Amino acid sequence: MTAFLTPFEGQIYAALRIVTGFLFTCHGLQKIFGLFGGMPAEAPAFVVWVAGGIELVGGAMVLVGFQTRWAAFLCSGLMASAYFMAHHSFSNLFPIANGGEPAALYAFVFLYLSVKGSGTWSVDRA
Repeated sequence: MTAFLTPFEGQIYAALRIVTGFLFTCHGLQKIFGLFGGMPAEAPAFVVWVAGGIELVGGAMVLVGFQTRWAAFLCSGLMASAYFMAHHSFSNLFPIANGGEPAALYAFVFLYLSVKGSGTWSVDRA
């Protein structure tokens, strides 16, 4: 038996890639250009410039589907390191409790995107 959304698998995957890339790009715009409320003044420079740069450029690459495997893999690594640097603690192991739920979710979504590739509606496919 086929699920009712199976005929739209390619389009739904493309929507996942596009929305994830867009949201991640917004994080980069927030860090680098101060949009959407900006970053706290106490944020270290490497968070603003390195993480913000990866979020901005990597998110945009995932958004348009250009070199998606490499960009998503780099973004996944960034989010995994962000989780372990900023959220993980041995006293609070669960992401829902330590505030690391978005970082953990981004890490695994980007890991999936890096394995699956750009898919339909992408620069790589064009």
